[in-house]
Amino acid sequence: MANYDVKGFIEEGKAVLGIEFGSTRIKAVLIGKDNEPIAQGAHDWENRLENGIWTYSKEDIWTGLQDCYADMLKDVKAQYDTEISSLAAIGFSAMMHGYLAFDKNDELLVPFRTWRNTITEKASEELSELFGFHIPQRWSIAHLYQAMLNKEDHVKDVNYFTTLAGYVHWKLTGKKVLGVGEASGMFPIDSETIDYDAKMVAQFDELIAEKGYDFKLLDIIPDVLGAGDDAGVLTDEGAKLLDVSGTLKGGIPMCPPEGDAGTGMVATNSVAVRTGNVSAGTSVFAMVVLEKPLSKAYDAIDLVTTPSGEAVAMVHCNNCTSDLNAWVNIFKEFSIAFGIEPDMNKLFGTLYNKALEGDADCGGLLAYNYFSGEHITGFEEGRPLFVRTPDSNFNLANFMRVHLFTALGALKTGCDILLKEEQVKVDNITGHGGLFKTKGVGQSILAAAMNAPVSVMKQQVKAEHGELHS
Repeated sequence: MANYDVKGFIEEGKAVLGIEFGSTRIKAVLIGKDNEPIAQGAHDWENRLENGIWTYSKEDIWTGLQDCYADMLKDVKAQYDTEISSLAAIGFSAMMHGYLAFDKNDELLVPFRTWRNTITEKASEELSELFGFHIPQRWSIAHLYQAMLNKEDHVKDVNYFTTLAGYVHWKLTGKKVLGVGEASGMFPIDSETIDYDAKMVAQFDELIAEKGYDFKLLDIIPDVLGAGDDAGVLTDEGAKLLDVSGTLKGGIPMCPPEGDAGTGMVATNSVAVRTGNVSAGTSVFAMVVLEKPLSKAYDAIDLVTTPSGEAVAMVHCNNCTSDLNAWVNIFKEFSIAFGIEPDMNKLFGTLYNKALEGDADCGGLLAYNYFSGEHITGFEEGRPLFVRTPDSNFNLANFMRVHLFTALGALKTGCDILLKEEQVKVDNITGHGGLFKTKGVGQSILAAAMNAPVSVMKQQVKAEHGELHS
């Protein structure tokens, strides 16, 4: 219980608002005097596979943001019987990477291509070879270059391209900027300059000039900002776009928009050298802040940065809990068919704990959780799969156990390179995201996958299953 006047704190405009666009939920958290959450709101959404592209529509983005903010206002009204007209600061984060391209009239040229797409293999390979630096398929620059390789007509009209967090921030402030951590998922960053790698920028400009494109990369990509830099203020138009009630006023300072990798590092206090964290939800990724460069580039390891620019090794996998959640929903349907409306927290907890009773080898059962393509293991499209032989020990414990282990299977492939081949030192790893809500289960499975001790914060009990991305 807060030991100060929270209502007065809100009415004086001293609260801070953070909003994150996750893969399955948009979340708003209002922060009080001692950095504790004092109100929250949410909006559930889901990406769609349209014409072979994983996407969210522009309408999805704005109606989702507005509904999430309105839901947070309802919580403020219910708890404190007041409204929000001003704030001390606002910050946005979102699932990283992807491709939002605009013309000179600020019109979206093609549907938003999210991080989940594995359609840029050729671009990823060519750019990685050119730079001597691994460019993952989901990175924004890979999407742009693949569109060039595909000779897509819209590329000639690209005046600006950005990420989801960058797009929202731009529309609310008028500023075309990104935090350095988010920018590191668009194009490689030089940690010394806290900016895009100048040599690689020049290489890319030369490459596309040969293909007949006359624009320069730095003319169409967001400017890079470090943590704490001035990223503009909420405009009056932006305030109306965020708060459809019209109560919120403009002029509120905004921090540089960041990605979900950055928020995960900050939330788990994993921004110092030799610290690491694993975010496990719709996708799963492990991040370790490096004390020295890796010996070479690896397809399974991405290099990004902390919000202040330090180099981070990331193992990112497109798939984690989507298939697992689908199976849990089958058990939900089963319960409802018998007239029982299940408590989802209890259902998840019961099934997850059952996995701890399973055989060490999961009874010989086999599962692949590829709801979408998985670049680390070379799959372009998702085909979730569960198989068994006639003599497998097929029971509930082994069934849940194999699906929990496969959720981290691709991650282990990359982490073995990082921790065993490169001998990267990690003093502690913190797990967060939906996989860890049930006490001890996801934590123990991750520890087995990484062969390292894993801790989970107490606040994790408030997280939701399958929630975190991008």
